[in-house]
Amino acid sequence: MSDFHGLPTAILENDQIRLEYLTTAGPRIVGLSYRGSTNLLADVHDIVWDTPHGKYFPLGGHRLWISPEIPEKTNIPDKTGAQVRDIPGGVELIGASEPGSGIRKSVRVVLEAEHPVVQLAHTIVNENPAPITIAPWAITMFALGGIVLLPQPVGNTDPHGLLHNRLLALWPYTRINDPRLTLRDDFILIHATPSLPPVKLGYSNSMGWLAYWSNGILFRKSFDLNPRTTYPDGGCNAESYCGDRFVELESLGPLVTLAPDEETSLTETWELFPTLEVPFIPKVIRDLLKRA
Repeated sequence: MSDFHGLPTAILENDQIRLEYLTTAGPRIVGLSYRGSTNLLADVHDIVWDTPHGKYFPLGGHRLWISPEIPEKTNIPDKTGAQVRDIPGGVELIGASEPGSGIRKSVRVVLEAEHPVVQLAHTIVNENPAPITIAPWAITMFALGGIVLLPQPVGNTDPHGLLHNRLLALWPYTRINDPRLTLRDDFILIHATPSLPPVKLGYSNSMGWLAYWSNGILFRKSFDLNPRTTYPDGGCNAESYCGDRFVELESLGPLVTLAPDEETSLTETWELFPTLEVPFIPKVIRDLLKRA
């Protein structure tokens, strides 16, 4: 049995990828490595803030949150009460019922036997006595030093080119001239270097994936698309945040109204590649990343 700063963990792995998850807290994944690499995920166990429900520790790694972000409902301490259930090919991480939000979170993690591919099914159950309107929000925190790739829609959305083809949301602290941002028509890049104030942007991602290139390893997360629904934050199904300690890749599910005991889910696929020579990244972007 291993641990993450005193919190018990267990390992899920094959010949190429290694995942470390908490067994009594979360649901959280705190370790991700490719063929013996160092942990790609951020470790911020020393960060803490006070909430009406006690001290909250973001810890690092991967977690499931809810949107819209309301501190008294999202920042719920989760260092106790979680359980792990074995399932074919992986585990289900089941969190405790949250006193502040009235929800229960779980993440089913299935690792492919022979490839560096992970399937994650994030589920939120409404345990309140009344309906709630929320969206599942999957947040993966990485160590700094790499570059975030946010693919952008290109081309017309109508025959005449008169309608918009993208939505971009900026947070109040984001500077449009932040030197970490590279704004292109086909991609937005975020150079994950430590700086304040932080930068965050979100958008309606029609490609269904986000990526992070760091230390010679490319991480891609793909996620569900549902264009006929309403997403949080003005229509964002994808977001990224970069501060002075970590950078995040975030996917969001649609806003839904859940009756008591109803649930909603968001599925992600994680893939790791030891090269930029992949078909979903054009050569001009590969060259930019190699020069960075």
